[in-house]
Amino acid sequence: MKKVIVGNHAVSYGAMLSRVEVIAAYPITPQTQIVEELSEMCASGKLAAKFLKVESEHSAMASCIGASATGARAFTATSSHGLALMHELLHWAAGARLPIVMANVNRAMAPGWSIWVDQNDSLSQRDTGWLQFYCESNQEVLDTIIQAYKISEKVLLPSMVILDAFFLSHTSEPVDIPDQKEVDRFLPPYRPKYKLDVNDPHAFGGLCAPDIYMEFRYKMEKAMEEAIVVAEEVDNEFKKQFGRGYGLVEEYRTDDAELIIVTSSTVSATTRVVVDDLRSKGEKVGMVKIRMFRPFPKEKVLSALKKAEKVAVIDRNISYGHGGIFAEEIKSTIYGTEIEKKPTIFGYVTGLGGRDITPELITEIAKKTLKAQKPESDIIWMGVKL
Repeated sequence: MKKVIVGNHAVSYGAMLSRVEVIAAYPITPQTQIVEELSEMCASGKLAAKFLKVESEHSAMASCIGASATGARAFTATSSHGLALMHELLHWAAGARLPIVMANVNRAMAPGWSIWVDQNDSLSQRDTGWLQFYCESNQEVLDTIIQAYKISEKVLLPSMVILDAFFLSHTSEPVDIPDQKEVDRFLPPYRPKYKLDVNDPHAFGGLCAPDIYMEFRYKMEKAMEEAIVVAEEVDNEFKKQFGRGYGLVEEYRTDDAELIIVTSSTVSATTRVVVDDLRSKGEKVGMVKIRMFRPFPKEKVLSALKKAEKVAVIDRNISYGHGGIFAEEIKSTIYGTEIEKKPTIFGYVTGLGGRDITPELITEIAKKTLKAQKPESDIIWMGVKL
């Protein structure tokens, strides 16, 4: 069934179809519509889940941790400062190996106070042990929520499904909503091997002495590495059943590209248009869209980018004192590899706080990169008005 819905409601439908059993909710712009829709689904009986209204995002994640530890499929959603307030408990969820799924609507951090998009909120949480998926369309949002439960429940790590504030969260698009029976066939009920059970008592999350702590972290890293394989398998299975797949990394017109533009989230759609326009004018330009950021799919990124002489990374984020975060991840991926001729990486920071990344701006980035022999600096700011 196709419906025209906003990205926030695509998240809600994804959670409903995943048959979540516990939803912890605290409102924050621009994610509030997600939990509002889920509350209506619960009230109408459309979704048989416990809906917990809590007093903060910290409590929302605490509730999800408790629910997931008992074996329930748990869900919450947040954004920006709400995600920052959860920080401590993101570590608890990942360290406890709980397959919670959370939607995060990318929104800039304050001050100055902003409700518009950039990626610094989610990327600030990249080292907490959560899987991260960056979505381009409302359809991808819905499908990724369902996929995320399957991946998380196989590797026992939580997932963050990320969408751009207002460009997706409040923008309507036609979305194919799968049949519940088909989703049930794809995503069976969660049956954890270990859980809180009064009839089978165990201790969880107790004091961990130095002689065993590091082994827990080693196993988390191995689960992260396994997640790359599992995520690809799950995406292939999803594509076979529903006719849609996204991959971990998408290549667009890269075969003979001299310049590859690296994107994530909604910037990808605009960049495809620019690539087509530049191709029509004889420029050998392609695009690589990164969908899965944690774990970082190094081999796939490397395989795609080694074809080009130059790479222009568009970062809607910044690690202060270092540079755009996607650009730095790519540099570290390429460093030390045995590629004979490594591409030159240009890191562009732009679009912070919801400023438009227009076709004209992406065209300027492409032309600037094609013309230059090397980057003028580690961070190339685009669109700053001084």
